[in-house]
Amino acid sequence: MKTDNIFCISLGPGDAGLITVKAWKTLQSMDIVFCPVTQVGENIQSRAKDILVELGFDTARIELFNVPMSKNRSKAQKEYSDVAQQIAQYVDTGRQVAFVAEGDSGFYSSVHYVSDYLLEMGVSVQHIAGVPAFIACGALAGMHIVKQNEALLVIPSNTSIDEVSKALSENKTVVLMKLSMQKDIIQELVNNKMDVQLHYFENVGIADKEYYTCNHEDILKRTIPYFSILIIRKKD
Repeated sequence: MKTDNIFCISLGPGDAGLITVKAWKTLQSMDIVFCPVTQVGENIQSRAKDILVELGFDTARIELFNVPMSKNRSKAQKEYSDVAQQIAQYVDTGRQVAFVAEGDSGFYSSVHYVSDYLLEMGVSVQHIAGVPAFIACGALAGMHIVKQNEALLVIPSNTSIDEVSKALSENKTVVLMKLSMQKDIIQELVNNKMDVQLHYFENVGIADKEYYTCNHEDILKRTIPYFSILIIRKKD
């Protein structure tokens, strides 16, 4: 089996203009591109496909695969395994194949599991880096996320006010991901009147959906979507 024509391509956080030149050039040479789809109820969404469409990519070369949104990871793992098998079969016929991820595939990306399954099959994958969402958030806010000797702590879920306080006392900036699963900690951060800057973001890079505020009361009023991030800094 050829192992030099499978690519995991990161697309950036949502703004089609944030894809790298290398990623776009590689995509254009692909015969087939697999895009992840999420479905909640009747709502089917593929931000990865939306980016490709905005870039003018040929939709006839796109194949969608479902990423089940459940804490039970067995269904998702089977989907990733099935996609890896499909990719391997296409490559056996001499076609160049890519699978894509929003943000960067190596940063809390479920798509990376497809690469893991391919590696288990003895098939190598070339990875092309992208812009992770929290970096795009910093750009939107015009903020210095970390500077000088500061450190960065990224927490995907299940944090506590004590963990955040400890990190801030150690001169760290804290990035909270998956905020829809961390509503309680957001309320605690605001109500405790901590001497911090809270930078709240939704749907960064998505036209007509992008939102940013550092007003604590406004943050509490939001219905927090899945694609949201909170960056916490000590006040300068």
